[in-house]
Amino acid sequence: MRVVVACAIVASTSLAFFGPAFGQRLPTTGAATASAVPPGPELNLPPAARLAPPRCSNPTALGVSRTVEIDTTGGPGFGGEHFKQHDFLRNNEVVLTFDDGPWPTTPAVLKALADECVRATFFPIGKHATYYPEILRQMAEAGHTIGNHTWSHQDLSRKKVQEGKDEIEKGISAVRLSLGAPAAPFFRFPALRHPPELVTYLGERNIAIFSTDMDSFDFKMRKPEQVVAAVMAKLQKAGKGIVLMHDFQQATAKAVPDLLAQLKAGGYKIVHMRAASAVATLPQYDEAMLKEAKLPTVSARPTTSVVRTVNE
Repeated sequence: MRVVVACAIVASTSLAFFGPAFGQRLPTTGAATASAVPPGPELNLPPAARLAPPRCSNPTALGVSRTVEIDTTGGPGFGGEHFKQHDFLRNNEVVLTFDDGPWPTTPAVLKALADECVRATFFPIGKHATYYPEILRQMAEAGHTIGNHTWSHQDLSRKKVQEGKDEIEKGISAVRLSLGAPAAPFFRFPALRHPPELVTYLGERNIAIFSTDMDSFDFKMRKPEQVVAAVMAKLQKAGKGIVLMHDFQQATAKAVPDLLAQLKAGGYKIVHMRAASAVATLPQYDEAMLKEAKLPTVSARPTTSVVRTVNE
């Protein structure tokens, strides 16, 4: 396994929508077939990247100080809470990760990151990706890395091995179909519970596993200032690390602007992770996801352009 350090990229975003709606009928093909989704840009997934990096217009932004490229061959593990082998961060370096999206709270997180020209890694739930494909595409357009967090956020340590594989693969296929492009071969287990058989399976699939160096436990918090205080306290103690948060949580969505401000004031530097290659879906799970899709309509416009509040 290798971790390749690339040049730093500082980015902002326009948060635009594009790509097919999830309800649109897509052809079913094998994992190695390029036509598994309609033609379109491959989003921040080297080496197939098609979009120029968004430019940062904020001269005082926190930004991204370093971008690392991760070769996921063999399923390496990251995050000192469970995996000790690959600690690639230097002192005062931080990787921001967010679980459980996309959700209506996610755009606020994306805006806060864009305002400070910061890139993060998101681990979306497959079902949520089918609910909000336009938000998933906002993540990709902004240059964030998109991994996977299973189909329905089940505790895989309580499942049979085949059920766990199904959760993993359905999630991967759902994200690809909703995104309109393959995601990164990055995976995070729900509740950070790692059944050995599924760790082995992910290694065979060449998918990297991400634990964390510090869990914010933001799902237990109701106030943004609690989230910020929890993350900063743990960072000050550890000096660096991969931080786990949830864009699904309202308190976290509101906390991100202040968190970034405190990271900048504290002299912390943001590291962005990207994958050396995209994840390949398996055809039987692509077909299963197509059956989960809603009935198609002629219109593929996002809800925000179809429904508007006229009185409140």
